[in-house]
Amino acid sequence: MKVYNIPENPRILTTTVGSYSYPEWLLTMPNEQSRIDALRVVFDTQRQFGIDLITDGELNRFDPNHPDTNGMIEYFVSRLSGIKTQISITEWREFQKNERLSFRKKPAGVVIDKIGEGYLNLYEDCTRSASLANAPFKFTVTSPYMLARTLQDNYYYDFEKLVISIAEVLSSQLSDLPCACVQIDEANIPGNPNDSDLCSKAINLLLDKIQVEKAVHLCFGNYGGQTIQKGTWKALVGFLNNLNCDHLVLELKHRPIEDLDSLKLIDTRIKIGIGVIDIKSNHIETPDEIAFLIDTAEEKLGPDRIRFVHPDCGFWMLKRSVADRKMEALVRGRDRYLGI
Repeated sequence: MKVYNIPENPRILTTTVGSYSYPEWLLTMPNEQSRIDALRVVFDTQRQFGIDLITDGELNRFDPNHPDTNGMIEYFVSRLSGIKTQISITEWREFQKNERLSFRKKPAGVVIDKIGEGYLNLYEDCTRSASLANAPFKFTVTSPYMLARTLQDNYYYDFEKLVISIAEVLSSQLSDLPCACVQIDEANIPGNPNDSDLCSKAINLLLDKIQVEKAVHLCFGNYGGQTIQKGTWKALVGFLNNLNCDHLVLELKHRPIEDLDSLKLIDTRIKIGIGVIDIKSNHIETPDEIAFLIDTAEEKLGPDRIRFVHPDCGFWMLKRSVADRKMEALVRGRDRYLGI
């Protein structure tokens, strides 16, 4: 099994963020062979369009009981020990009283004991993808802060202890993943900047264990084409500068252009990935539109700051036909901007 490195050229690379629209036949036959076939499809599709750093579509986490969320939360919560996922009406009502958790109707799980690794096995998933990718690929892991915000805590009774406990368990599985890049996904902190210190502390526990390229993806959430979190990148500059990562993967296409001004304050040791594809819309961006966005971003951020261009977030909410055309446009727009 060969592990490929991220290419050095061109100077701005293309990547996808994580999730991909699941093939409908995977829902009909969600067995191991179907999963492997689906991974082959999503990898090959990205390679054909010329994506430089591909992802596995998070199809390792596909669950026919939760096909719409692509395993970003339930996959982790259901495998960690100390968390139960069968929710009583009393626990459900307790969860609804917590304003911190008001963005969900019910908890993904209830913490009833010290959190442990249970049967979470990120190495197995990453190895399966590595055996099929045949190109540099990125493996994604949900942030411990984001996971903690979906749980009803009936054990620690302390949000910081809960977050750090999850972080310690996840970090123990990240040191030897066979991939070119590990990306930590966080979609809650943009709406909760007061938790920045705790969130960066938890994410850094993970980043400090990763031995390959380290990325952090942040967005303002997406469900049914709707933004979930309210906030600005300006409020998060301190948080971003505290991250021990190599590059950021940021939602920007569905954001006001003024957000780029705030990103000029990010430490130059951190390269920036900018979202130039809107995943909340079926509109297919043209190569000219994408080239213009890259040009605008480079003018504001300065030379050699942008390392990646990508969609704002994962493709799971879009039809495959739409996602594929957006990927094609992404590469063509980058190429047009660089003149290649």
